Amino acid sequence: MAIEAPISKFKRTNLKIYIVVCIALAVWCAYDGYFNKDWIKEHTNHDGSPQPYLVFNQKAPFFFGGAAVLLGLYLFVIKSRKLVADDNDLIISPNEKIAYDSIQKINKTGFDSKGYFIITYKDKDGREIDRKISGKTYDNLKAVLEHLIAKIS
Repeated sequence: MAIEAPISKFKRTNLKIYIVVCIALAVWCAYDGYFNKDWIKEHTNHDGSPQPYLVFNQKAPFFFGGAAVLLGLYLFVIKSRKLVADDNDLIISPNEKIAYDSIQKINKTGFDSKGYFIITYKDKDGREIDRKISGKTYDNLKAVLEHLIAKIS
């Protein structure tokens, strides 16, 4: 039986907030930089050259808009990601799987208070690797942790 932990609501909500903030800043800067004639006049030198505030407000909307688009694409890409604990492996991504027999220990001391646990496992080359799995990234971690403990015990 596979137990799934989808991307957390915390992470998705924060990305949506960042997108809204970027769009709001882009609109605000675009208004001041291109449409607010009084503000433009106030931030233009006597020789007609723009002051740094005006230059910023004319260039920043493109960067804020681009950041909003990139954050939206990132949200679209990660929305279907999930952590899966099946019968043999802990599947973090299609390219990253941790076999239960390679797990050395699970440190769950910070799970109740901070919402994360650390898995120490050996990779294919024999190196010990610590992997932190956080509740800020995935929901339903308690069930995954219980399944992991049951599988390695």
